[in-house]
Amino acid sequence: MRPGGYWSKQNINPHDKLPNSDLSTKQNSADSATPRAAILLVVVACVLFSCLDTSAKYLVLNGMSAPFVSWMRFAVHLVIVLVLFHAWNNPAMFKVQNLPAQILRGVFLFGSTIFNFFALRTLQLAETVSIYFFAPMVITAIAGPLLGEWAGWRRWLAVLVGLVGVLVITRPGFGTFGVGHVFAFASMASYCLYVIMTRHMGARETGESLIFYSALAPVVLMAPVVPTYASMPDGTLQWVLLIGLGIFGAAGHYMLIRAYKLATTTALAPYPYTQMLWMIGFGYFVFSDLPDAWTFTGAAIIVASGLFIVYREHRLRLQSSAAPRAEDQEMAKKL
Repeated sequence: MRPGGYWSKQNINPHDKLPNSDLSTKQNSADSATPRAAILLVVVACVLFSCLDTSAKYLVLNGMSAPFVSWMRFAVHLVIVLVLFHAWNNPAMFKVQNLPAQILRGVFLFGSTIFNFFALRTLQLAETVSIYFFAPMVITAIAGPLLGEWAGWRRWLAVLVGLVGVLVITRPGFGTFGVGHVFAFASMASYCLYVIMTRHMGARETGESLIFYSALAPVVLMAPVVPTYASMPDGTLQWVLLIGLGIFGAAGHYMLIRAYKLATTTALAPYPYTQMLWMIGFGYFVFSDLPDAWTFTGAAIIVASGLFIVYREHRLRLQSSAAPRAEDQEMAKKL
């Protein structure tokens, strides 16, 4: 699961000189009339991300190393990005303000991927995606000390409720918590740091460079050790799945970008959670896995907490647009 769209900015031009009331009206109308095309794009992205994780699980279960599978996922993605953005005629792709930060951000994204692939060796698809859905709560918690975006008590309560959902799924102390859960948590944590860095760098770096270097960094950094882990696919199916990893990832992110140009984050917030259904379906039909009642219950708690956080952040944005700047900090504390 790659819930990149949860933390996107509202689709409102900051240079529009609208009165506060008109701005709120514009946001409300955008949320109340979600284009069907945007919903469809998000759902298709969820299917593609589910195909990505399903393919990766199939490959690692059939003997291919997780580091090599992860590297191939980004290598193919990099080629697609170069072609889609016409790199030979697009200098904005290569311009950076802070190259070390770009590289570190790419490392966090790669860490999220490789840890996820390690987790998929022992966990069901539904388990890994459920833990991944806890990411919005972790980002809410760490955005305060790292970005100065402090959450109010209601969102902190949602974070704690989401943690309860994670504990329901993993049930530490009852013999169900294993190394796969450790990798799943490491994947989720790495993704959270990737999102935090994206928020921090988004205002200074071009969108093309953020996409390009997030794929380039892991490909280059892992290239020296790839021969150690490389293994040739066994048959046509494995070749197709291995190449398909990058296609699924690139196409999924492209669909999300298109979707969030058509509708606001809040309007589309419920739809990425449909990935849970696809992951359960693929897990059952491909691997004969069916989540138990604990996983279903924990996932429901996490989803509810995540949606509440999105709702509270949306309320904060709406009220901030209508309130004087001097009152923003005080209002944030009340939320």
